[in-house]
Amino acid sequence: MLNQAPYPYTMNSMKGFSVLSCLTPKSETQFILDAATIRQALEKFDAHKFSVVPVLDKDGNYINTVSEGDLLRFIKNEANFDIRVAETKTLKEVARYRPYECLDVNCSSEKVLALSLRQNFVPIVDDRNKYIGIVKRSDIITLLSAPGDAE
Repeated sequence: MLNQAPYPYTMNSMKGFSVLSCLTPKSETQFILDAATIRQALEKFDAHKFSVVPVLDKDGNYINTVSEGDLLRFIKNEANFDIRVAETKTLKEVARYRPYECLDVNCSSEKVLALSLRQNFVPIVDDRNKYIGIVKRSDIITLLSAPGDAE
């Protein structure tokens, strides 16, 4: 029988789960500032092989995410495939197709789990909206599949 819940895990199978138990801290993540140029963003994507990265302002506040697709659409639609334009435009000017939602560090495990079904990672902020890291879907899956955690 199919589970009709939005996700198949219960709080019993998530025993021990907290945002902090799965948090990859900011210092171990890749992010980019919203004042960076399109070219700088492309270089970061190329160097680190990520498809989506968090975007922060100069004060460390979480703004949203930017994807490779967002950059490609901008270059195609706004820059007419001219890479020189990408050297002068910033991420502030790039439309986001599907930016990742962030959650507060004190949010429930259910919220993190539900959001992780739609996003590869969940950006986490503190009570001042400062980016403090991410919770990766793969880390949640690892925690949930650990021996002895499932009933």
